[in-house]
Amino acid sequence: MMWQDLVFMAGSSLSIVFLAPTLRDSSARVPLGTSLPSMGIGFVYATTFFTLGMTFSAAGALAAGTMWSLIALFRSPQGVSMKVLARENLALFVSDLQYWITRRRSGRSTADQYVPLEGGYGSGD
Repeated sequence: MMWQDLVFMAGSSLSIVFLAPTLRDSSARVPLGTSLPSMGIGFVYATTFFTLGMTFSAAGALAAGTMWSLIALFRSPQGVSMKVLARENLALFVSDLQYWITRRRSGRSTADQYVPLEGGYGSGD
């Protein structure tokens, strides 16, 4: 193991320690212009370190990138609307999945399942 691997991992660990209060503070607002580039850099560093065989550094950078992605998701000024949007998307996904399962069970061919039914969307006729 290279000593540099431990140094980079320690740096990433410190950044996680320093970012944790931001994630825990429900009133914190971090602009996406800050969190998204930091998240991207963390994931790029993780990939780079992994390809160099520096697994501890890669794990630390991945954890830091994950922390920034959580901050982007929950602490951006648009965070509240993203939560509502996620619930609506989940409900829409479940509705589409039920519709698809109903169409699959109807005995029609796979190609025909994408043709609208006469009774309308989701009628199952």
